[in-house]
Amino acid sequence: MARVTITFTQYVTTNGDAAGLSAKCILFIFLALNVTIYVLFFHRRVEDPMASRSFVLWLHGLGDSGPANEPIKRVFTSPAFNNTKWSFPSAPSNPVTCNYAAVMPSWFDIHEIPITAQSPNDEGGLLKAVQNVHDMIDKEIAEGTSPKNIFVCGFSQGGALTLATVLLYPKTLGGGAVFSGWVPLASNSSILERITPDAKKTPILWSHGMVDRTVMFEAGQAGPPFLQKIGVRCEFKAYSDLGHSISNQELQNLQSWIKTRLESSSP
Repeated sequence: MARVTITFTQYVTTNGDAAGLSAKCILFIFLALNVTIYVLFFHRRVEDPMASRSFVLWLHGLGDSGPANEPIKRVFTSPAFNNTKWSFPSAPSNPVTCNYAAVMPSWFDIHEIPITAQSPNDEGGLLKAVQNVHDMIDKEIAEGTSPKNIFVCGFSQGGALTLATVLLYPKTLGGGAVFSGWVPLASNSSILERITPDAKKTPILWSHGMVDRTVMFEAGQAGPPFLQKIGVRCEFKAYSDLGHSISNQELQNLQSWIKTRLESSSP
């Protein structure tokens, strides 16, 4: 914060009253100038929001919607999120193989449930969904948000999409958070060749319930070794009594995880 201090010295002349009045007028002018400069500099500092602005993009699971997940942001009460923009997009409606081709909100096709580490993947549909999310990220960056203050988070199918999104985005983002998700890319997929060195610097938080019967815990466990092999940092957290859902404890941990990265990436 810049502040200019001006010192005034009062001179005494033979014409005491006039000189005193003149001195008081001059003093008032200088003090007003001092306050004005102080306010202008302080105002300029406050009105620079982009330095700390952040963006959290939340991707929902199969059959869900964006608006239904908006209450999640109420957990994030830390002042670090006062300048955070949230986005909860909804997936388009598509036929889903595992649900007998029923049409529902789905980012890409899912062939079977429960999902295991060996389940087949719809890489074509996945790439289309990834491009749509990349467009959302590009728009936010164009509006002035630093890539390192952008966080992509998702649950279940949205978690799988989150992983693919941050791995295939060319820039380093603040982070990707996967909840009850899986690796939607085969270990020998040619798509992995598209992962840039900057993308590999984006940290991943992976949370999974140990009694999940929809996306099996083994599918979640396969994530860290996959990421380690391609050179991506991953923090894995297992929750012993959690099924296929999100707990308040997971969200509180996410709040701390993002907050730490916001602080470390701020200028």
